Amino acid sequence: MTLANRITLLRVVLAPAFFLLYFVPAGCPIWAWASPILMVALLWVIFLVAEITDALDGMVARRLNQSSDFGRLFDPFADTLVQLTFFLCFVLDGIFPAALFLVVVYREFGILFVRNLMLKNGVAMGARMSGKIKTVAYITACSTAMVYVTLTRLDILRFLHGILAVAAVAVFAASVVLSVASFFDYVSVYRSSQKAKAAE
Repeated sequence: MTLANRITLLRVVLAPAFFLLYFVPAGCPIWAWASPILMVALLWVIFLVAEITDALDGMVARRLNQSSDFGRLFDPFADTLVQLTFFLCFVLDGIFPAALFLVVVYREFGILFVRNLMLKNGVAMGARMSGKIKTVAYITACSTAMVYVTLTRLDILRFLHGILAVAAVAVFAASVVLSVASFFDYVSVYRSSQKAKAAE
């Protein structure tokens, strides 16, 4: 377990922590010492640390020469776990449409299947540019939703609530389109590898 992979592992731990904190019931004893402002702040800390470590683990792996097939698979796995957890929270909270979330889930399982097919060919397929663009879109959608959650939970700037609600859904829909496009990009890579293997 290299330093880069330990950083990636942190995201795996933060995903369920975010979910549990997001849905802390009002009657829970934690509210005895934690104000809504503190609870929202903690959500932001987890959210930001998860997103920062997404970039940090790759930088560390390259700087310390710790790149490996395991890391190339573990990193997108952690990314998917975090992203799906964030999306699920926003779906259950009524911010994101469940139908779009289902498309994302199908896409992620599809990518997992393609990666397994590539492994059969002895290739550990890491993130591609289309996947990175998709990730940026996911982060943008989640950031918009987080701003909406912040304002509504703190009950401030009410005139922005409706605008942010629409914006969050619009950005999420755009990210879903990009995710589907990136799926076909990964499929094209797999097909190319199959043709190259057949030509050997």
